[in-house]
Amino acid sequence: MRQVAVQGTEILLVRIDGRFHAIGAHCTHYGAPLVDGVLCGRRVVCPWHHACFDVTTGDLEEPPALDALPRYQTRIEDGHIIVSLPEDVADRRVPQMSRRAPNDARLFIILGGGAAGYMAAQTLREDGFTGRILLVSDDGHLPYDRPNLSKDYLAGHLGADALPLRSEEFFREHDIEIELNRKVARVEAANKIIRFSDGASLRYDALLVATGGEPRTLPAPGADLGNVFTLRNRDDAERIIASLGTARRAAVIGASFIGMETASSLAARGLSVTVVAPESVPFEHTLGAEIGALFQKLHEENGVRFKLGAKLARFEGQRRVEAVILESGERIEADLVIVGAGVKPATEFLEGVEKTKDGRVVVDNRLRAAEDLYAAGDIASFPDARTGERVHIEHWRTAMQQGRVAAHNMAGREAIYASVPFFWTQQFDLVLTYVGHAAKWDELIVHGSIEGRDFLAFYVRDGRALAVAGVNRDRELAAIEELMRLDRLPSAEELRRQKIDLAKLLQA
Repeated sequence: MRQVAVQGTEILLVRIDGRFHAIGAHCTHYGAPLVDGVLCGRRVVCPWHHACFDVTTGDLEEPPALDALPRYQTRIEDGHIIVSLPEDVADRRVPQMSRRAPNDARLFIILGGGAAGYMAAQTLREDGFTGRILLVSDDGHLPYDRPNLSKDYLAGHLGADALPLRSEEFFREHDIEIELNRKVARVEAANKIIRFSDGASLRYDALLVATGGEPRTLPAPGADLGNVFTLRNRDDAERIIASLGTARRAAVIGASFIGMETASSLAARGLSVTVVAPESVPFEHTLGAEIGALFQKLHEENGVRFKLGAKLARFEGQRRVEAVILESGERIEADLVIVGAGVKPATEFLEGVEKTKDGRVVVDNRLRAAEDLYAAGDIASFPDARTGERVHIEHWRTAMQQGRVAAHNMAGREAIYASVPFFWTQQFDLVLTYVGHAAKWDELIVHGSIEGRDFLAFYVRDGRALAVAGVNRDRELAAIEELMRLDRLPSAEELRRQKIDLAKLLQA
């Protein structure tokens, strides 16, 4: 791959089996230079958030990107590569999508307007589905970029106009109906009927349930005081931002990714921030104590204070919160509090499907839960393609991948969900990327230096790396995702030798 400029337009020139292809040079998600990613066959992986494109067509293969890349005609003349650009050069193109046909009476319903729900709606049209698509959301906004709520949007680096994934015009143009602020009372899987809280009902031909999670609240005295917030949706973020006018001190309850990203964003706005959590170190159970300590040090360098190994007793204040009281009796002054106590699956309304003890929907490797009923995203309990274990993963890109696979199956394409999980977190100036999934591990193999903030950390169980976390190793992590997908990641024994060029290994 090589990035070159043609008449002021950056393109990615790729040679595969002696043939040249020219496509847009930058990922349609956040604009990353694709030349810094990896090429695997006809597939290029973005170095930042791992969207994937076919370099011979520019077509989108994997989210979080929504749009495909432009493709330019190439030819060889007298030993030169000639690339022809149109008069109006665009940096992206909407995938080819069908529209509703008047004689197609099928009704496909999507419950949930988050990552999985939106991606499913787009994919159904990409797959040529011509029936009616109805996306129902209890949110009051069109589908939006949820990961940015705790990152750039809360930090004030991003305006509200950058949040929506698509415009109203897009949904109209592609005949995707959206009903906002609408709640579901019951889904009867056996009868294929959805009953809404307003008394109406609909019979579906296929249904995707992608309702995500609901924030867990804390049963602590004073939890109903003003300026005690959770952060799950756009309205939550806007309420927090609206409270910042006179706020000087913030407390974050919980050292989850949302909690720590929120702490980073509030500190970036100049607030004095204290994180209260029962763990001895942040992310200990997800990333391990050493990487957790790195994040704690990063936050402390930016003024964030920690009360770890601590439990909340109550909130104090008149009408608004004024302090957080710990079980030890310690008092933490606070003008606002963000509670990050995790989420619970929003699935109480589902009847006739198998659920786990904590309420997640049990699906097969096609994300089917019952006849013509699928589940995706945070609520899905699915078989891990690499271990066979039943897992659930609460990450944005995984939800998008699952929404896409569920839609393929709804449209009759019989796709299997075997995508490699991926997530990223940005806190202050540090971005950590994580590929794969390891709920537990018995060895951590580190290439580079965690303390030096330049590393790959391989989470190994039974001699096999199930996940890899990294900082400042974008290209290698893109290669790792492809090696995992192809089941070609080196063994733990090979990884211990440390002298492995993972990107080169992908080309072998």
